[in-house]
Amino acid sequence: MKTKQIITLAAILILGIVIGKFAFNNTSSSKNKEHKNETVEEHWTCSMHPQIDMPEFGACPICGMDLILKNSNANDDSLASNAFKMTKNAIALANIETITVGKNNAQKNNTNTILKLSGKIQTNDRASSVQTAHFGGRLERLMYKSIGEYVSKGSLIASVYSPELVTAQNEFIEALAIKKAQPELYNAVRNKLKNWKISEKQIQQIENNKKVITNFKMYANVSGYIDEILVQEGSHVNEGTPLFKVSNLGSVWAVFDVYENDIKNLKIGQKIKITLNAYPDKIISSKINFINPVLNTATRTITVRATLNNTSKKLKPGMLLSSDVQLSNTSKKGKSKGVSSVEIPKTAVMWTGKRSIVYIKSNKDDAVFELREVTLGNENGSNYTILSGLENGDEVVVNGTFTVDAAAQLQGKSSMMNSKKRQEVGNKAQKEKQVAKRIKVNLAFKKKLNIVINDYLAIKDAFVLTDAKKVNEQAKKTALDLKNVKMKLLKKPEAHKVWMDAVPILKASLTSLTTETDVAKQRTTFIDLSKTMILLANSFGVEKTIYVQHCPMANSNNGADWLSTEKAIKNPYFGDKMLQCGSVEQTID
Repeated sequence: MKTKQIITLAAILILGIVIGKFAFNNTSSSKNKEHKNETVEEHWTCSMHPQIDMPEFGACPICGMDLILKNSNANDDSLASNAFKMTKNAIALANIETITVGKNNAQKNNTNTILKLSGKIQTNDRASSVQTAHFGGRLERLMYKSIGEYVSKGSLIASVYSPELVTAQNEFIEALAIKKAQPELYNAVRNKLKNWKISEKQIQQIENNKKVITNFKMYANVSGYIDEILVQEGSHVNEGTPLFKVSNLGSVWAVFDVYENDIKNLKIGQKIKITLNAYPDKIISSKINFINPVLNTATRTITVRATLNNTSKKLKPGMLLSSDVQLSNTSKKGKSKGVSSVEIPKTAVMWTGKRSIVYIKSNKDDAVFELREVTLGNENGSNYTILSGLENGDEVVVNGTFTVDAAAQLQGKSSMMNSKKRQEVGNKAQKEKQVAKRIKVNLAFKKKLNIVINDYLAIKDAFVLTDAKKVNEQAKKTALDLKNVKMKLLKKPEAHKVWMDAVPILKASLTSLTTETDVAKQRTTFIDLSKTMILLANSFGVEKTIYVQHCPMANSNNGADWLSTEKAIKNPYFGDKMLQCGSVEQTID
């Protein structure tokens, strides 16, 4: 009996130990998992400088851009090729906001919407004239020589020597002697002079003095402001030759370019309100009086204009203006309905030269974003009309767009500065960076070339200091040393070709750097100079180790290279503004 009890107690004890161990391990494992999740650290980096790794959000210590949270979902195979995720923490910190694109119902309870157009003042061609020569000859003197001068009808415009008029005057003087005997001949010669717009006073002067006038005065038969002068003193002209164009600015045209998808909402006689940049507080009311029937296929726009009264002469051709056009579409039943168009806030759009891009949230249940290229239409207040690229229902980022773009760059997705086209350009540039086939050259040539390379490095150092004057001095010295590099020392045809291609670029760049005093313009020239020096260093070799370094933000974010003897980055394109921005791309020995 006792033996059976002991066995039972032992079994219970063993079972308790097993259960306890299992429970303990499970709890411990759970705690370890919780602890592991609690101690995951966030890492922040810079989209332009991925070597940066910071434990918290802030500014990049190199370029000052906002840091981006490193995303562990960058390689998520479930995402589309250009889609990427962002963490909830990153979205909250960047204050990213989205809206759903829909039809324009900003004025839902109003039958009218406003279409904003931009344009400029142009001369009224219908009020323009051309002053022509009344007779042929040589222009001895022009009285009006400047664009913008005002010419009054009847004012003296030129003094002309005309062989034809000299002959006609002699005929007239001879006709005077037989005036009584042959009055018809006298009248015919006199009328000939009048047909050349010779004034009655001048004809009477010839008749009284019986002397030939060599230089005849020519008078204006039109009034207006000179738009264009077509001749100069000493020119020979024929009867009817245009001398200058004039415009009567009593009325001018307000000319607008309207996108083809908006033209259906405009018509002749429609009222518009015009505001000029020069007079922002003044609103001019007018009506559309012309819509060009021909589309400009390059810009996909149609010209629309209105005629404005300008008796005060305050409206000058070339002035920029904007206008508000009240739009109202009416159905066949007579009920008004708003103009249907896809619009998004301006804050959603990013510009990259000719490209306009937005970011859409491609997964409504998750923080997945994707770049979308769009074509912009007209401005409408704080919105843009979208011609293509978006559809109703798309969810678009309207706040924090730059942060989303930076996250796309960091994950290697299509972005503002990393489109497929830009990637192709980058790949081409990368191929050009590859080490050129080294060409053996005369030692004397190599020594002279290395003097020029050392001069170039001094120019680079001057750019690091942002010292335009020192750049001038070093460029001048480099140009002198370049003359000492003799092409006759090159024996191989391939070496000869490389040098012949490089020298014109070197000379042009150094000439510009010698005379230019604006350091920003100097740095633009330095890009081509650096490309050529890198090519020469790769082709002919250097005396000491030298590094090809690259800044992705230089050259308007297209990137630019330079040579340096130091591995540490000292950026010549930005100086102390972003001194350490860049990376070593290649080592030349």
